[in-house]
Amino acid sequence: MSHEREEGTLPNIDFSKIEQIAASVPGVIPAVAQNVEDGLVLMLGYVNQAALEKARELQLAVFWSTSRNELWIKGAGSGDQLELVEIRINCEQNSILYLVRPTGEGVCHTRGADNRSRPSCYYRILEEGELKYAPYRPSWQQ
Repeated sequence: MSHEREEGTLPNIDFSKIEQIAASVPGVIPAVAQNVEDGLVLMLGYVNQAALEKARELQLAVFWSTSRNELWIKGAGSGDQLELVEIRINCEQNSILYLVRPTGEGVCHTRGADNRSRPSCYYRILEEGELKYAPYRPSWQQ
């Protein structure tokens, strides 16, 4: 199921993800990581207070893994870390924006046809009911 969701061409959007997290992982909020250099949205994760404090201490993007129920320092295993440049909080203080500088080869845990880590988790476009692989930059920046 995961491979088809990550590589397939038919939309299979997980509309229950937030509901599942709310039921089993209390005290987390969404955290978006965006490349400070080019504005590319890299990924979405979740943070709790411990993850936010660790991020500030290490100056790296740190999340709370909702699947493993533990702190997750992005790139600790792969080397694809995200240096923290700035943390922004939205108006309602219920989500975070990490402005980051990627230090590794990619960001996403999935890999492209070249077997390299993708530069962003947002690598497909929903078009005419199908998912199509997107260029590195959004089409409006081409």
